[in-house]
Amino acid sequence: MIDCRNWLVLGGRGAGKTRAGAEWVKFLAIGHLDPVVRRCQRIAIVAPTFDEARMVMIEGSSGLMAVHHDRERPRFEPSKRTITWENGTVAQIFSAEEPDGLRGPQFDAAWCDEMAKWKQGEKAWMNVQMALRLGEVPHAVITTTPRPTKLVRELINDAATVISRSRTADNHANLSPAFLRDVVARYAGSNLGRQELDGEVLAQDEEALWTRDLIERFRVRSLPELKRIVVAVDPPATAGERANACGIICAGLGTDDRAYVLDDASCRRLRPLQWAKRVADLYHTRGADKVVAEVNQGGDMVRSVLAQADGTVPVKPVHAARGKQARAEPVAALYEQGRVSHLGAFRELEDEMCSRIGEGGSPDRLDALVWALSELLLRKKMEPRVRGL
Repeated sequence: MIDCRNWLVLGGRGAGKTRAGAEWVKFLAIGHLDPVVRRCQRIAIVAPTFDEARMVMIEGSSGLMAVHHDRERPRFEPSKRTITWENGTVAQIFSAEEPDGLRGPQFDAAWCDEMAKWKQGEKAWMNVQMALRLGEVPHAVITTTPRPTKLVRELINDAATVISRSRTADNHANLSPAFLRDVVARYAGSNLGRQELDGEVLAQDEEALWTRDLIERFRVRSLPELKRIVVAVDPPATAGERANACGIICAGLGTDDRAYVLDDASCRRLRPLQWAKRVADLYHTRGADKVVAEVNQGGDMVRSVLAQADGTVPVKPVHAARGKQARAEPVAALYEQGRVSHLGAFRELEDEMCSRIGEGGSPDRLDALVWALSELLLRKKMEPRVRGL
């Protein structure tokens, strides 16, 4: 890590970020652990607040005091906001709430904790960089939960940054089993869980039609009785390693006249008959009314391959007369109106929804979602019979 300018440690709750930062500071302060690494003489410790610096980074169960043996433990002087080792290394403590406090001092290393919480993050980080001017390669470790703030995104994209990631589950040996059971049951798969447990930085394109907060707001774990169920498929135009995904989404219409996204069975690199069999299996498993299939490209082939997979499956062909953005906009409006919920979480689908349409490839899952919800809520429908799951 010494050759890089920044070491960014992105981790879930309890994943060991604080321990990593504390051990890193100890390693640099003591210096004799590796003859190749020069001992740092001046280290900055930057937290969201002074209280958090003391309670978490210094005196916490994984903090600086805890990672030292009695014979090597440094002296912490709260009134001076300093930590001093016997060899003369000094760490000075700062709050990101007072970024101007970093003006003047100079350091050869810095430990910055929970940067995603810094209220004056950009100014504080600028001052940290300005203060890192001692030694041959002054460097910083940043330990943080990966909230997608502007500052965190800039660090990720910085060529001088090396990134490490860790999940809450990776540190299971040091966590309460009851805690793990509870948080996994409560948050696994959700956007909050992906961020706070899996340590993911969840991108949110400002030009996307959906936001993660909007999807999260109406997520459900149980269903009302459903009166319609459809499976929508957006078939790939080509086959092979570089082919687009085959979007396969199942959704239902509840007796409350709201739509529920039930399954994302999308797949890649399957031959036509294989993805068609997947569509037919989902149709029967969910007891769907019909399969809605986009037939703009190879319409006869789509109908033919679905018939080969299972001739009993009713297929409604749909043609895209408008572009993807125009088709998706009225469906996004349904979410804004609170008329659509996701049953559980659909990681890849929701990532497509929260990206600009067309950014990073064809949004095949999103296309299938649009066809399914359009069929249930935006088209003139027959009066169906009530069916359950």
